Amino acid sequence: MRRAAVLAQQVLAASPCAAPPEVVKEMAPTGKLRVALNMRNQLLVSGKSASGEPEGLAPSMGAAFAEKLGVPVEYIQYDSVPKLADDAVEDKWDVAMIGADPDRAEHVEFTAPYCQIEATYAVPTTSGLRTCAEVDKEGVRIAGCAGAAYVLWLERNLKHAKLEKVEGHDETYEYFSENGIEALAGLRSKLKKDGAKRPGTRLLPGKFMAVEQAACTKKGRVQGFKMLSEFIEEAKTSGLVKQLMQKYKVDKDLTIPS
Repeated sequence: MRRAAVLAQQVLAASPCAAPPEVVKEMAPTGKLRVALNMRNQLLVSGKSASGEPEGLAPSMGAAFAEKLGVPVEYIQYDSVPKLADDAVEDKWDVAMIGADPDRAEHVEFTAPYCQIEATYAVPTTSGLRTCAEVDKEGVRIAGCAGAAYVLWLERNLKHAKLEKVEGHDETYEYFSENGIEALAGLRSKLKKDGAKRPGTRLLPGKFMAVEQAACTKKGRVQGFKMLSEFIEEAKTSGLVKQLMQKYKVDKDLTIPS
């Protein structure tokens, strides 16, 4: 967390020295900023420090916002994004760093995205499918990990193909292979990394959507949400997001939206 805080000074130096007390109370009612993280997204959470604290782009962004508020950060770690999203109605975290999606916005408000991740399809090498647009047609089955932001997007946007949801990434790969599914949806970076788990497949060029990674907080925190949104914009324009992406070696897999 200390190293993240050092980088964060580049944003904070141009910001007011202290957040208003009422905003601090609104955003960190326990005296700490509880930041919820999706530990399964290895692009955003790269690993853990020797002391066991999460490291990566998302933890560093959370630490930087905590520094802006003038409070310590506490990471609330999740292995399931649906569980993280469900806990928004409970008093278990203050800010979450996850993929923005309308299906996750019942109890929270999302900032603008600070980075985005391309989603595409893996298909058998013998498949006649050549583009992402060709996948959405009658007779095509798409396997996807239940609860993932790109799967939620497919649920809303597929017109002809059939979406088959599976719990867990490795389980989705197995289902795809064992059942002769025509296409497998996923983040391009993870599909590339896990290529050995899917022999006899290739990735389609381009993308069918981009998962927008953002910060969110509970609805009703009007002043706090305004400050969080301003922080995200400052982090992008100041170069902090880019430097953190380079630091954690994810700048080839992530892009910063304008």
